[in-house]
Amino acid sequence: MDATTIDLNADLGEGFGQWTLGDDDALLELVTSANVACGFHAGDPTVLRHVCERAAERDVAIGAQVGYRDLAGFGRRFIDVAPAELTNDVLYQIGALEAFARVAGSRVRYVKPHGALYNTIVHHETQAAAVVDAVRRYDPALPVLGLPGSRFLALAEEAGLTTVAEAFADRAYTPEGTLVSRREEGAVLHDVDEVADRCVRMATDGQVEAVDGTVVAVRPASLCVHGDSPGAVAMAARVREALEQAGVRISSFAGGTA
Repeated sequence: MDATTIDLNADLGEGFGQWTLGDDDALLELVTSANVACGFHAGDPTVLRHVCERAAERDVAIGAQVGYRDLAGFGRRFIDVAPAELTNDVLYQIGALEAFARVAGSRVRYVKPHGALYNTIVHHETQAAAVVDAVRRYDPALPVLGLPGSRFLALAEEAGLTTVAEAFADRAYTPEGTLVSRREEGAVLHDVDEVADRCVRMATDGQVEAVDGTVVAVRPASLCVHGDSPGAVAMAARVREALEQAGVRISSFAGGTA
């Protein structure tokens, strides 16, 4: 994917039972890839089927957003799970979402870890290897999304998987190029115009400003706009508009023409 083309992804399907989180239908009008929860950190069968059907209707790529078995903590708490168990948990989640994607006339086109698992496997060798093993065993043709420079992407490349470097529209960065912990003030950005400008800079110049003012090199093939953030739809719309005005083509790395 060249420097003038980028994917927009969002975390979707994170409602559960009577609780609704985010406006999935509205975001599916704006993004090109949908990271769909698989029931472990959020999402239930009815929610997942609805999102997969709407994504298929809009030709938005469906991705399995796999995480720790942590509904109460929304998958944002580290769990010291055994490698073999983690591999099986990831396999289970991909398979569950694949069922709903197939019923909708589509398929799972990529895998993206969620929350604490995503951040843990930036450095945690054993858990990173366990996730890679799951994807390789399920379908070695499935691309994986991850943080540039992470052990996860490095091990995925070694295993022959297609890796997709990702950046975050509304998250603050450390000077090391990792995400500022959500426990810290300012970890999530809310100014729509600031976020849009950052996204254009990341897509066109390959740079983002860290919390200390230093410039961090990023070369994302995909930008994530969080579906559970306040004002997520307005932010995603502004980001897409700004990118298109800057001459950036919006297209999924995994297929789809949204």
